[in-house]
Amino acid sequence: MTTDRAQVKAALRGQRIETPSWAYGNSGTRFKVFAQQGVPRTPQEKIDDAAQVHRHTGVAPTVALHIPWDKVDDYAALAEHARERGVTIGAINANVFQEDDYMLGSVTNPDPQVREKALNHLLECVDIMDATGSRDLKLWFADGTNYPGQDDIRARQDRLAEALAAVYERLGEDQRFLLEYKLFEPAFYTTDLPDWGTSYAHCLKLGPKAQVVVDTGHHAPGTNIEFIVAFLLREGKLGGFDFNSRFYADDDLMVGAADPFQLFRIMHEVIQGGGYTDDVAFMLDQCHNIEPKIPGQIRSVMNVQEATAKALLVDVDALREAQRNRDVLGANAVFMDAYNTDVRPLLAELREEMGLDPDPMAAYARSGYFEKIRDERKDGQAAGWGA
Repeated sequence: MTTDRAQVKAALRGQRIETPSWAYGNSGTRFKVFAQQGVPRTPQEKIDDAAQVHRHTGVAPTVALHIPWDKVDDYAALAEHARERGVTIGAINANVFQEDDYMLGSVTNPDPQVREKALNHLLECVDIMDATGSRDLKLWFADGTNYPGQDDIRARQDRLAEALAAVYERLGEDQRFLLEYKLFEPAFYTTDLPDWGTSYAHCLKLGPKAQVVVDTGHHAPGTNIEFIVAFLLREGKLGGFDFNSRFYADDDLMVGAADPFQLFRIMHEVIQGGGYTDDVAFMLDQCHNIEPKIPGQIRSVMNVQEATAKALLVDVDALREAQRNRDVLGANAVFMDAYNTDVRPLLAELREEMGLDPDPMAAYARSGYFEKIRDERKDGQAAGWGA
């Protein structure tokens, strides 16, 4: 990439970061959900809040849905509601982990009737994609076992492959699915999709409409996530990210909160590997329980922007020259010079050029939107998930 400021700003202006509808509702841990004022009561109100993030950042024009959390009678009307607010519907996220039938798994469950139920839900999500114009179906499975001998590990992989093949066959020409993975939780002995390699193997077998999604919180401590990103980009199998931060396990904290240097390293590989395109979806999956909802999303978007700006400022010519000369310290210095650059003035300048306030957090605080929704949403059932 280049260090030319104009080209860096042009690249940043074209960045797109998707926010998740569930991040605007009440959320928490398995121990407690802390209710907040002004949280949405309906999918429409979640979209309204997502539109505020885009209004103040200029780079968050899509919002992901989660089914059935965002279930409505008319999805085309919901998509029109989004367009009227200046955003569009992004990825459709399936949910095959919150019903009693799924205690021993969904698509890998030993009971064929439970597997059929789960598959029907996945196919329903593709129908919703058709109605909303969504490109991406995001699949995450909580399936696994807790005890040795509980089920046949290979048979569960066969069941998983069969379900994925059925979903793949149902996808439209311009649709795809993004297959997530998670090291553990809620399955503690075996997880049926525990790592990027398992996800990659299933996607590779199916074809180009099956891609891997990297959730930055879903790895063992110390995992080199940028290596995974570089490998998947090299193979043409990186479909997107679920950006968040973790300290110990899958914490769903604001992206860049735990390790901003890691986020910079990831974005460097994305840019150098040709992943800074519409083909790689940059999505947030940050929905913890103590930060205010809309400002938390704005902060995450800003953190991704800052890491991206620093990655775009890497002097690649100097880096390559140092690498050719086997100059270990010189190469690292080029890398660290970019990371240590204060890009906040550049981003403030860019926002002003885009007709935005240079400080999105302050602009939102002044907007009066929180006071408005706090008063308007006093009654009714707040959206969120139980713990």
